Amino acid sequence: MNIVLSVGVLIFVGFILGELAKKAKLPKISGYILAGILLNPDLLGIMSPEFVDHTDPLLTISLSVITFSIGGSLSLSKIKATGRTILLLTLYEALFAFFLVLLCMSVTLYFFMSTLYSLPVILALSLVLASLASPTDPSATLAVIHEYDAKGAVSSSMLEIAAFDDVIGITIFTLASAGAAYLMGESSATFVQIVTGLGKGIGGAVLLGGLGGLLFNFLVKLFRKESDGSLIVITFGMVLLTYGLSDYFGFEALLATMSLGVIVVNYNSLADKIFQLIERYTDELIFVVFFSLSGLHLQLSALSGSFLLILIYILARAAGKFLGIFAGAVQFKADPKVKRYAAGGLIPQGGIVIGLALLQAKDPAFKDISSLIIGVVIGAALIHEIIGPVMSRLSLKKAGEI
Repeated sequence: MNIVLSVGVLIFVGFILGELAKKAKLPKISGYILAGILLNPDLLGIMSPEFVDHTDPLLTISLSVITFSIGGSLSLSKIKATGRTILLLTLYEALFAFFLVLLCMSVTLYFFMSTLYSLPVILALSLVLASLASPTDPSATLAVIHEYDAKGAVSSSMLEIAAFDDVIGITIFTLASAGAAYLMGESSATFVQIVTGLGKGIGGAVLLGGLGGLLFNFLVKLFRKESDGSLIVITFGMVLLTYGLSDYFGFEALLATMSLGVIVVNYNSLADKIFQLIERYTDELIFVVFFSLSGLHLQLSALSGSFLLILIYILARAAGKFLGIFAGAVQFKADPKVKRYAAGGLIPQGGIVIGLALLQAKDPAFKDISSLIIGVVIGAALIHEIIGPVMSRLSLKKAGEI
């Protein structure tokens, strides 16, 4: 099957299963992900592994547009109203998930794999897996909120926390990876070097996204009388340019496109029109492509070899998210609905976490444990991407925002 035909089949099957999922009162993206799983080379073999290897550009384009839209949900008026509370809730749920997974993984690996790995290696492996438990997949939460046109304190908090979650998650991942490499005896980097590298990746992305936003706003003013089609072209061009440049310079590309969205929504007079155009004309196609491809990329064979670790990772991470939101909401007197239901939208996990795990696997310092890391993360992502959207919808429904 050639590449163009494969893309056509993927989009068509994804759309059909998305509509069937809607009829079954499930989020459409559950159908999109299921389409990718059914077409997965590991299952029915309809798509070839070669096609999967060539889909990275489609995934990148989709993810860059999604993160731009997530940035567009972070208006200063919302952040001023709830900013301190949201930031602290994000910090709580990310750290609770990190420490709970760290504890549970350390105990499990010590009792079941101490004959295979030494104590330093067990601690290093636990550190890496715990750091990958912090981030959320905001794209899944965004898709569910858009599909049901959810509005209210819970849906707003879900999106804002999921967006900030990735920044905190990347920070935790970088610091934990450095600590794990030290435990493995493979790192001589100093703390200053680690912090400098982290600052470059995040700071450079935010700066580049900000400059891209200013250029975007200038172009929109210059071509103010152009058609909706021209506005979509300018938007997509700037989003991809920002992502590409950030990736080229070694910055955190997803944070760059998110920062671009933040600048546009807060400082562009046509911001409402721009994000409405994306939601009306491109969102569904982007979601079909991204989530179907996410299902296609999941390595189903990863489920069998690490099932116990995957189960513990999922349960410990979910418990950390719920406990973190509950504790933070109680301490900072957040909206009662946020305390009860916001954590349900933080379960999805895919894109960025899989990317971080794959990046980790390429590091020679982790060559002895890389296959186990990949197995647990991808296996957990498979389950998270299936149950996450359902939990998001259920939480929003209970909160009365659908």
